[in-house]
Amino acid sequence: MEAEISLFYKNNKQAKAVANAVSPDNVKIPEGLTIQTVQRGRKFLTSIKCKSNLFTFIATLDDLLGAVSVAERSVSAVKER
Repeated sequence: MEAEISLFYKNNKQAKAVANAVSPDNVKIPEGLTIQTVQRGRKFLTSIKCKSNLFTFIATLDDLLGAVSVAERSVSAVKER
């Protein structure tokens, strides 16, 4: 199973902030799961590949989108100051 998520932001700074927030360096992921997140200009791209089960795949997508939502709210809150 594979998924690619592309999100677009108003500027490079916002895209980079969200990408950095959801891409911790020291997280162990289950065997058979690959997650790659990059920022290119105003675009945030995440590729997820899962060789295990559907539950792991869906849970990973849910976790990622939840983390993106929190990061977006944080960026918005800082921007409003």
